[in-house]
Amino acid sequence: MTVRSDTRGHDLPHGVVVADTITKLPAEAAGGVVVSGSHGGRYPGYLAAAGGVRAVILCDAGIGKDEAGIGALPYLGALGIAAAAVSHLSCRIGDTGDMLARGTISRANPAAARLGVRAGDTTRDAAVKLRAAPSVVVTPEPLGEGRAYVDQPGPRRIALVDSAAMVGPEDVGQIVVTGSHGGLVGGNPAMALRVDGFAAVYNDAGIGIEDAGIARLPALDTRGIAAFTVAAASARIGEARSTFEDGVISAVNRTAAAMGARVGAPARDILLVWVAG
Repeated sequence: MTVRSDTRGHDLPHGVVVADTITKLPAEAAGGVVVSGSHGGRYPGYLAAAGGVRAVILCDAGIGKDEAGIGALPYLGALGIAAAAVSHLSCRIGDTGDMLARGTISRANPAAARLGVRAGDTTRDAAVKLRAAPSVVVTPEPLGEGRAYVDQPGPRRIALVDSAAMVGPEDVGQIVVTGSHGGLVGGNPAMALRVDGFAAVYNDAGIGIEDAGIARLPALDTRGIAAFTVAAASARIGEARSTFEDGVISAVNRTAAAMGARVGAPARDILLVWVAG
């Protein structure tokens, strides 16, 4: 079998490409089998299709409310693209090296199942099987992520961003509520939040192995940024509005705890107190 090495020294079968986040696909992803550390929600599925992948493996993110953590699988299946998800209990979300080292498949869409991908397969074995997927060229209907603000008076505002990749300079000093998972992308603490916000909120993606789904929280403590996650079972991953309106807090960092955040509280209640000052 022909192999090549990715940037971290992992030998990859020919045609298999890694991307810690689906928001930054390398050029060789087009026509390749992509293994990505992103959650398996519908928008990552859209990005995979728009990137021209042959097939994709994502993280099931605890599956969660309304099975949002694997929303990419039926979405891509409707386009004829094979897709599978690895169990959040088998490897760290956001970390493709760990996905390849320890990950096991939890779900596969029919297009992937026809190629022999099954629950329990290793990530690597599933990726090899998916190389036989037909190359489907599609132009998916735009499925844009959202940015909105909570209309609430106070000295700071609550920004609702469906993906942490959308965080920008306008969010400095603000409360950033995301639909993203609370894991570290590529294990990099600097990626926990792109700017120095007042506070940040994520989906815990089922928390998962080694508490990977809440790994951003201690990283943000070192920057003095309050942060907490909401339970994947309570809010749809990938949807910041659901994080805010439906989310129940599952984990808090020290900075957030000192400001009154507590496990089991509705996220909305805590955030409205914070925005008021």
